[in-house]
Amino acid sequence: MKKCIYLQIIRINMQKTKRLLVIEKIISEEIISTQEELLRKLKGKGISCTQATLSRNLRQLGVGRIPDGAGGYKYSLSENNRRSEKSSLKLNIVPVIQDIIEAKGLMVMKTIPGNASNTAFFIDGAGRYEIAGTIAGDDTILIIPRDGVTIQQVHTCLEIILPGIHEQIKSKK
Repeated sequence: MKKCIYLQIIRINMQKTKRLLVIEKIISEEIISTQEELLRKLKGKGISCTQATLSRNLRQLGVGRIPDGAGGYKYSLSENNRRSEKSSLKLNIVPVIQDIIEAKGLMVMKTIPGNASNTAFFIDGAGRYEIAGTIAGDDTILIIPRDGVTIQQVHTCLEIILPGIHEQIKSKK
């Protein structure tokens, strides 16, 4: 019975993570004015949820409404999310990452010596739901996903935080 409940919790967390990623993608790529419109877009992508759940998810992602330039409003990712995207271009962290190793549901990231702490700080600062936290040494970072988040979801999350990270690692092998 306990195993069944645990598996159900994992399934629910995976659905939530997927939903959060899709919401973020839709809002960043399209002009969405209402929660009803966003619910329709989600349903079109095979994700169903209630308006109350969507409202909580929007709050968790830090989504707000801003003028759309046509007299209405549209949903927008928080200033934090936009700042972290701009910072990734300025800081150019991707070149210092050497490798990513998966280990029993965790992830180990190797960097050039002396760069793990800054890279981990940047990952943590992105405030992504999928990543519970990081622990950094001199050239190694332990990335700890939240319960129910798959390694593939963490890879997707890292690609959002650090665009081009996987291409960078492939080029080094």
